[in-house]
Amino acid sequence: MNRLAKKIKSIYRFITFRKKVFFEGVRDGIPIGLGYFAVAFSLGFTAREAGLTAFQGFLASLLNNASAGEYAGFTVIRENAPYWQMAVMILIANARYLLMSCALSQRFSPETKWYHRIFIGYDTTDELFGITIARKGNVEPKYFYGAMLCAVPGWSIGTLLGVIAGNILPERIVSALGVALFGMFIAIIIPPARENKIIRGAVICSFVCSYGASVLPYLSKLSEGTRIMILTVVLSVLAAIFFPINEETADEK
Repeated sequence: MNRLAKKIKSIYRFITFRKKVFFEGVRDGIPIGLGYFAVAFSLGFTAREAGLTAFQGFLASLLNNASAGEYAGFTVIRENAPYWQMAVMILIANARYLLMSCALSQRFSPETKWYHRIFIGYDTTDELFGITIARKGNVEPKYFYGAMLCAVPGWSIGTLLGVIAGNILPERIVSALGVALFGMFIAIIIPPARENKIIRGAVICSFVCSYGASVLPYLSKLSEGTRIMILTVVLSVLAAIFFPINEETADEK
């Protein structure tokens, strides 16, 4: 009888712990979901310019939780570029998520089921990766699911409402609100650029090269998506060759 009571008590503690972890994920995911909603609302304007309906924009954001990758995808759609270009473009824009997934995989318990790994890989974004990797111990799928519960609706519903608003609001207001998406990209690059002169130089160089590619005779004839793809690969390779990261310095940081 005592053994049965202990067994029931241990099961109760296990379930209670899982609930606690899940709601911790919800708590940490709420501000992320709100931030995603604001950015995705602006992204909805880009989806509208690409000719997507509100439902198509919602579905795109539901299946692809990545601001830069999704913006690149909408740009390719708007220009009627071929599918291979979209595949390469999104692969380049989302390549960092491969590294994040590898880092998370090292923190999983060996007993973690394969389907948990797939679902977590589906929504491994910068923010969710950050809050998950910062926790001590093994990655708890329940925690990640709690954060996803806020992040995924915020991103997909934000895009949906952005497309709807873009169809209703005057063009001037849509154009003004669309700047918010670029504000997010600037907010991402400015802090590291201020701290590191190499990153600052790379950012300035990318601005100059992007403008040059838009006016030079041959490159200006290429689609915007192709130009971004070429510049991303070329500048990243050059930065890696001439300014490699010292592993010891990186570990100290």
